[in-house]
Amino acid sequence: MNHTVKTTLVPSFFVALAAALLISVAGAHATVRTEGGLSESKVGVSETYRLNVPTEKEIVTTQIRLVVPAGVAVSRFQVTPGFTRTVTRNADGLVTEVVWKGRVAPMEYARFFFQARNPAQGGELTWKIYQTYSDGSVVAWDDADPAKGPASKTTVK
Repeated sequence: MNHTVKTTLVPSFFVALAAALLISVAGAHATVRTEGGLSESKVGVSETYRLNVPTEKEIVTTQIRLVVPAGVAVSRFQVTPGFTRTVTRNADGLVTEVVWKGRVAPMEYARFFFQARNPAQGGELTWKIYQTYSDGSVVAWDDADPAKGPASKTTVK
């Protein structure tokens, strides 16, 4: 009797993608990525971004504040059930800050999607995120202390 064993090789791209996703979950901090999960985008394009915020304490997250990097023009938001959203605009009408209020329980995370046009110049965007918990404590993901709260960054090329 002749038996044939069929093997399937997983393309290295998918292995790398899976590893990147696991690393981003293992890092477990608030991040802004493209809708596809990348930390890189193109100059001047309209991009859908996602803000991912895990609750890392044993108490509820009640508020997430995102400071929009200079040069990024936020145009719209996806509705996030259970959350209210307020925006702050500058004198030119550009969104400079977004605050979502709601509840993210321990061992849960929330995702907030928004569309924005990238700056016309290449460089690194730093997304400053402030996560408030039900006890009033705030975790700053803004690079003030990178060991405790690294800011999320997007490279625009």
